[in-house]
Amino acid sequence: MGTGERHGGRILVDQLEAQGVELCFGVPGESYLPVLDGFHGRNRPRFVVCRQEGGAAMMAEAVGKLTGRPGIAFVTRGPGATNAAAGVHVAQQDSTPMILFVGQIDSTTRERDAFQEVDYRTLFGGMAKWVAEIDRVERIPEHVHHAFATATAGRPGPVVLALPEDMLHARATIADAPRWEGVEIWPDPFRLGRLRALLADARRPFVIVGGSGWTAGACADLARFLEAFDLPAAAGFRRQDLIDNEHPCYVGDIAIGPNPALVERIRSADLLLVLGSRLSEMTTQGYTLLGVPRPGVPLVHVHPDANELGRVYAPELAICATMPAIAAALAALNPPAAKPWAEDRAAMRASYLAWRTPVAHPGEVQMGEVMRVLAERLPREAIVTNGAGNYCAWPNRFYRYGPFRSQLAPTSGSMGYGLPAAIAAKLVHPERPVVCFAGDGCFLMTGQELATAVQCGVRGLVVLVVNNGMYGTIRMHQEREFPTRVCGTELVNPDFAAYARAFGCFGARVTRSGEFARVFDEALAHPGPALVELVVDPEAITPRTTLSAIREKALAAGR
Repeated sequence: MGTGERHGGRILVDQLEAQGVELCFGVPGESYLPVLDGFHGRNRPRFVVCRQEGGAAMMAEAVGKLTGRPGIAFVTRGPGATNAAAGVHVAQQDSTPMILFVGQIDSTTRERDAFQEVDYRTLFGGMAKWVAEIDRVERIPEHVHHAFATATAGRPGPVVLALPEDMLHARATIADAPRWEGVEIWPDPFRLGRLRALLADARRPFVIVGGSGWTAGACADLARFLEAFDLPAAAGFRRQDLIDNEHPCYVGDIAIGPNPALVERIRSADLLLVLGSRLSEMTTQGYTLLGVPRPGVPLVHVHPDANELGRVYAPELAICATMPAIAAALAALNPPAAKPWAEDRAAMRASYLAWRTPVAHPGEVQMGEVMRVLAERLPREAIVTNGAGNYCAWPNRFYRYGPFRSQLAPTSGSMGYGLPAAIAAKLVHPERPVVCFAGDGCFLMTGQELATAVQCGVRGLVVLVVNNGMYGTIRMHQEREFPTRVCGTELVNPDFAAYARAFGCFGARVTRSGEFARVFDEALAHPGPALVELVVDPEAITPRTTLSAIREKALAAGR
């Protein structure tokens, strides 16, 4: 409990300590100087100084993914808040608990279009679960406690709290709020019984897992359930670490560019059990995998937020439950004596193993060789991060994700996410190797955060910049829709290795596959962050096709 009179900044930081927060990310601003004073002399929570508010917000979001508790970011008013919106959007789309604290103008100058004045309820209202302004210093403990509860309840997501400058300078004697702890929502026993009956009657059941709110224990229970029932299971878009990819029931991910055999297997299912996933656009192949609102297959949809059940698809059976609760309940179910789908599960597993076998593509640097070296060098607990772009196809398809929380990637498709997420991962798990994949365009969205990595003293972090000299995803779509009419997608890049060395990092350039193993070993051994630039052929646009093939197909179609 807090004792004595404190200014608002000190009260706020004390609340974060009371909630068990260890890391806060931010870019300093004069609008929240009392908060910075509240951090002074503390080891916990630690304030990590970042170089741009978008990077700070993405680091906070990554902590939310890794820990299941809200990641924390502080930004200043106006442009600081608008920069941070990129990370808030990731948290919203990815269902990640996060709290963004925004410095606000003095309340006495409100409604005058004062310096950097912004209405944050309007700015963030469509992204955040709750946006509020703390109007009185005495209400700080109440609002922070409420923010933690809101960010983690139901479908997790971001909360934004504005901090008027005069409120932070005000002083009060107020008790700290108690630590918030989540509540598990257990499945209705009757509905659980219906689920067991549906499984017993099925001949071609299939499981899709996704969403947030999972824990290591929940993933272990899920694996036991799948093994006992011998069920084929796929991960939703960028949720591949929910099932160890070496588990015999794991048959791939249903996302961008999925295994065609996997898509057809899901379409032919006679029962679809969806755990945690919202069945969003990417996971449902643009809402074409299932009918809307009638899925066309008996659907059992389990989600921790009742508002998501029936939002797009009308399920045969809806179960509102948190992931640890439903996973524990499923692990306790008795499997049927007959499992007519077992042979099909084995066939789908074989199809997945064939699908993840690296393939050759144009160019001297073969991404398949890169993936082979990573598989040999990295322990299973390594964390792999990425942002957005066609380069993601290689780690997302060919890397074998291991235990829970070995993948950090934005389902929102936000460029620039990989490096901030990797830095956050190293700060949360300094003992685990972290590899960040980034395209040349993606990396330079947040590349300045290498300075943050150096300042924090991280080591065992390797950034792989896949450089093809263009915004590859947009170029791919451009060639498909407007072949040969290239505009706005070509890039002139810096020397990425020299760029990294300028920050004090290890920097190297790989132009042939045979060089990669040696360079990667050097990068891993470096006592600090490392960057390896991979110079890839622009033709290698995806593992399945080339730019020329896409262009020729479009021209043949008369585009």
